[in-house]
Amino acid sequence: MGEEVNKQTQARKKGGLITMPFIIANEAFEKVASYGLVPNMILYLMNDYKFGVAKGTNIIFLWSAATNFAPILGAFLSDSYLGRFLTIGLGSLFSLLGMLLLWLTTMIPQLKPPHCNQLTETCKPSTHSQFAFLIFAFIFISIGAGGVRPCSLAFGAEQIDNKNNPNNERALESFFGWYYVASALAVLVAFTAIVYIQDHAGWKVGFGVPVILMLLSVIIFFVASSLYLKTKVIQSIFTSFVQVLVSAYKNRNVSAGPPNRWHHLRKDLADATTTSTVPTQRLKFLNKACIIQNPKDVPPDGIASNPWRLCTIEQVEELKSLIRILPLWSSGLMMSINVSQSSFPILQAKTMDRHLGSSNFQIPPASFPFFTIGMIAIWVILYDCLIIPCLSKTLHKQVHLGVKLRMGIGLVISTLAMIISGIVEHIRRNKAIEERVVNVPEQVINMSAMWLIPQYCLHGLAEAFNAIGQNEFYYSEFPKSMSSIAGSLFLVGMGVANLLASVVLSAVEKLTRGSGTDGWIMTNINKGHYDYYYWVLALMSIVNLFYFVACSWAYGPCVNEKVKREPCEDQNEEQVV
Repeated sequence: MGEEVNKQTQARKKGGLITMPFIIANEAFEKVASYGLVPNMILYLMNDYKFGVAKGTNIIFLWSAATNFAPILGAFLSDSYLGRFLTIGLGSLFSLLGMLLLWLTTMIPQLKPPHCNQLTETCKPSTHSQFAFLIFAFIFISIGAGGVRPCSLAFGAEQIDNKNNPNNERALESFFGWYYVASALAVLVAFTAIVYIQDHAGWKVGFGVPVILMLLSVIIFFVASSLYLKTKVIQSIFTSFVQVLVSAYKNRNVSAGPPNRWHHLRKDLADATTTSTVPTQRLKFLNKACIIQNPKDVPPDGIASNPWRLCTIEQVEELKSLIRILPLWSSGLMMSINVSQSSFPILQAKTMDRHLGSSNFQIPPASFPFFTIGMIAIWVILYDCLIIPCLSKTLHKQVHLGVKLRMGIGLVISTLAMIISGIVEHIRRNKAIEERVVNVPEQVINMSAMWLIPQYCLHGLAEAFNAIGQNEFYYSEFPKSMSSIAGSLFLVGMGVANLLASVVLSAVEKLTRGSGTDGWIMTNINKGHYDYYYWVLALMSIVNLFYFVACSWAYGPCVNEKVKREPCEDQNEEQVV
């Protein structure tokens, strides 16, 4: 027992707040570099690779999906083999390589089609080798994001998560909020500074700056290697999931016995905060995976002789926690689908007056997401520094909004954002018809692009509630051994949402385009009906709200809420709304 305490004490000498600047800087530079490539990518694909708006948008959807699916692979490697430190390091190197390849497409003329005017000439499309080089650049960037993004949040939380700290829960909540602010500010810089450089200095410089930033990200992360608390991988979490399923099936005819027949993880390998004495009654069919049928199945070392027939309670509960969360996770996909509609507002902004008041300065079309990120940062600061402290002071107890409540509020706001998006586009399109510029999509109409700001701000507020709530929900509900999976679930959800967004877009384009008639999704935005498309998404969002309520009710109280509901003599207990 004394040796275990000494090991824990020595481990806690590493990590702590001193590591935060390095971890957050690595994540921030990676986000500035990678997100800075996204806003103008539709213009790069249309102008330099001669893709139509539908094909270019679908490529971006698929790239975004790959970028958001990759974290599940990163989480698997991190929690099963490499550990979070090495996974982040390798991911940073892959991102650097991908950005370098993308930058080369601007430097070497042979890597893309020859220049031509699409309005007056028939342009030569890209060759298979040119397209393949571009796709490889996207793939390496996605692989890199898959290593950095699911592990960075969990790696940072691991450095400050200390169960001996009485304010640990509040410290983690604050960390998640401020980590998201730092990430949001990084994206803010990407959507303003990087986009501005691309618009005014061209693609060579605009794609070269992210390469330099990614190089800095790699250097900063590895410089602090000796300071990090690095948790060793005990076993493959995904192999463990399969073992539980196989064992439960093999033992399907075995009846549950008294408590002493349950198999536990060896104490020196177990996390004391998640170890259970008996399995929970939810998903009871999985409990049979941890029933000891013969004492000889567990040698003196406490590790089952056949892990494909006998698993531990901890393994079973890990799989249960993942299965239980999936319905609520799926309810957040609709918000991600709405947020992923980034290409169309850029096309809208290009046709609108982007001047700030009477000044000569124009906001670049791809910089309007600035308002989304700005709203996220503003809300988190207000929530953490003003709203919660004031409520706590008024009620004389620590207060915070429950994670499921925040997730639900985010979905409601996201629905409103899509309704308003459709209204603004309807007005913009009618204005183009009134001014008789329907056939001239590059013509700026007499309507301020500032009308786009409300929908961007609502998307930001929706993310501030729902996305942060989701990340905190997954991290608090999962055992610590699944922290990287918790960090990847929201990103994987965005990946699934990108694929679904691509499917919805393609379906709408196909269903609305009849023989001799224009569809809703047109390269000429004035001829299309993007307003109808937005309203279809709004209707889907309304249906999704009812689905979320059902999933939330079925899930029951969260782990933290269960603790708060237990009788407590301390009248200053934390109040969860």
